[in-house]
Amino acid sequence: MDMSEIAKKFGLSESKQLIRKASELRRLADIQFNSSIIGVGEICKAIICLEIAASRMEIIFDRQTAIKLSGMSEKAYSRSFNSMQNGIGVKNKLDVRELAIQFGCIRLIPFVLKGLSLYKGRFLTSLPSSRRASTDFTRPVFTAVAFYLCAKRHKLKADKIKLIELAGSSESEFSTVSTSMKDLCFDVFGTTKEKKDPKEVKGNRELLNALPEKRRFEDGGCSSDDGEEPSAYKKRKQMDARAYDEWKSAVLQSNNTGKAKAPAKRSRQSGLNFVKKVPETSVEAT
Repeated sequence: MDMSEIAKKFGLSESKQLIRKASELRRLADIQFNSSIIGVGEICKAIICLEIAASRMEIIFDRQTAIKLSGMSEKAYSRSFNSMQNGIGVKNKLDVRELAIQFGCIRLIPFVLKGLSLYKGRFLTSLPSSRRASTDFTRPVFTAVAFYLCAKRHKLKADKIKLIELAGSSESEFSTVSTSMKDLCFDVFGTTKEKKDPKEVKGNRELLNALPEKRRFEDGGCSSDDGEEPSAYKKRKQMDARAYDEWKSAVLQSNNTGKAKAPAKRSRQSGLNFVKKVPETSVEAT
């Protein structure tokens, strides 16, 4: 299908520059990217190229109509869009200030910028010198993840799916970058409930804390090696054990008493008689 006909379905047929840009991207996709590998047909490829061109030219594009015309689900379309965008080397540009305005989180701007700066520095420090020159932080997924984590830390709402779409990324990539940022810059991107000190966490510490007798003495638990007064937990456990023993002995004693008073007797089974009885008839005197 011709690109101008597809643009007409979106009401964009008057924008010749957009159609020309989308056609260029389509030719570039034919050369650099084999769309059949991800199951994208020619019509869907043309629609995606039109959306990429519209986003780069800041023209409003109706994605719901695109999904309907492509014959794909929303999730499959987003995945194909991200794959094609990465395949032809087209990158979205995300600005922290624009994201803050779009999501209504203006006060996050300095925190996001500071977090990105710290992350870049710490990430480069962790790499060998031979790999530092090839590191690329211009990808929009870094900006999107930093914005999302800062919003989460400050208890503000930010649509994760929308950020993934704006960054032209995928859920797996977004999750990977998120984990890396929290590991290197927990002081900026992490939350208190996620923080774990490796010096204090030993094995399943949360499971051990659920049982008071398993806690260490300095953590507020009791020590089984000393002769100190048992804890309330142990007292309750001992009381339960004594109550069970008393109940058990009472039941056994009751059973023994019942057997002594009422010894079992063998009863004789009555015989069965299957002979049919004939009713007696009275004979009248004649």
